[in-house]
Amino acid sequence: MLQRTARRSGVVWALVVTGTAGFMAALDNLVVTTALPAIREDLGGALQDLEWTVNAYTLAYAALLMTGAALGDRFGRRRLFALGIALFTAASAAAALAPGIDGLIAARAAQGVGAAIMTPLSLTLLTTAVPAERRGTAYGIWGAVNGLAVAGGPLIGGSLTEHISWQWIFWLNVPLGIALLPLVRLRMTESRAPGARLDIPGTLLATGGLFGVVFGLVNADAHGWTSARVLTGLIAGAALLGGFVHHGFHSSEPVLPMRLFGNRAFAAVNAAGLLMFLGMFGSIFLLSQYLQVACGYSPTQAGLRMLPWTGAPMVVAPFAGYLSDRIGGRRVVTAGLALQALGLALFALVLAPGVSYTAQLPALIVSGVGMALYFAPAANLVMSSVAPAQQGIASGANSALREVGGALGVAVLASVFSAQGGYGSAASFADGIVPALWVGSGAVALAAVTTTAIPRRQPAPAG
Repeated sequence: MLQRTARRSGVVWALVVTGTAGFMAALDNLVVTTALPAIREDLGGALQDLEWTVNAYTLAYAALLMTGAALGDRFGRRRLFALGIALFTAASAAAALAPGIDGLIAARAAQGVGAAIMTPLSLTLLTTAVPAERRGTAYGIWGAVNGLAVAGGPLIGGSLTEHISWQWIFWLNVPLGIALLPLVRLRMTESRAPGARLDIPGTLLATGGLFGVVFGLVNADAHGWTSARVLTGLIAGAALLGGFVHHGFHSSEPVLPMRLFGNRAFAAVNAAGLLMFLGMFGSIFLLSQYLQVACGYSPTQAGLRMLPWTGAPMVVAPFAGYLSDRIGGRRVVTAGLALQALGLALFALVLAPGVSYTAQLPALIVSGVGMALYFAPAANLVMSSVAPAQQGIASGANSALREVGGALGVAVLASVFSAQGGYGSAASFADGIVPALWVGSGAVALAAVTTTAIPRRQPAPAG
């Protein structure tokens, strides 16, 4: 009885600690966007400088996710997790105290480094703490907390900026981080990948390749796909990633063994994750602007109207995790992706100048339910498809691919939008966003098709 109570307590504390850390990292991916006008008024800077307050975080975060997971496997996941929280907290304080735009960009990059360490290790530590038969439910709760950050990002950023100051979007992280550090030490169990060694060549290839690709993608909309900056980033990044794949096949102890992708479940769920984030993040990027530019809502009002979509994981994700424990994650993930694709298609069918919010509501609800059904079962499929010693790097690889998908989605859908429409009027915005949403819907539909390659019964984890 005492042992069961202690295990249950450990699961609860693992959910609290990893969920809060994930909340902080996910929140800061979005919260700064609504504060950009106030930051420009206070610190100055050109439009390109403001873009880099977002891109600096995205670049550091995406490029170092696999590195953070590999360091945790080698030196201790709990130890590196605490280090990531400490760095993220200190960088948040530095961002709030930044005297100029350059200092803010540097602090945002440091935040991205801390988040890249926290995010993959949070899922690995949670997996270690929760019995296998209950992981779907735990992932559902973890996904709901992350969904709260996605839903609350625009609302929290807009409210704090309007009623207090933009600095408080960063100060918010400081007490949370300080409270988490002793809990990590006292309530989390240390774990390592047995016999893990730091693969320096593989880590450098992965970091450089991801940095180059994401750098090219985040600059594509501003500078054009054929600009020297974008082409250099994409070509150099692709070449380094090609070297990383070659290294993963031929090295005796690579940071990411390419044989993992021989497991159909691991390969299919990662491909689906990239496509899902491509369609979903690119669409959210444009739709949040549509509500402000074409419909005339303030950032806070637009965030509230997006809640049926972005807030759905808070309600549905725990149920989705529980359902995946009962009937298997494959069916739930496929259904979620199909609903997400349907929701984006419904948006594309109804959006027009002067369209009412009521007409948009079915698309928001369907998209929200679909997104919520995807997250928790997908995490369960990734972690259950590999051996325990490889769960850290599997989580890092999955997170990195999703970040690349999100950056690719914003770049591709923004390019489609710019080619077909623009910001000049509500009609011009609708002309651009409709074909972009069809592209997003197609990407998510392809993700749903990809998940059908996942075996109905999970094979033995790739070792």
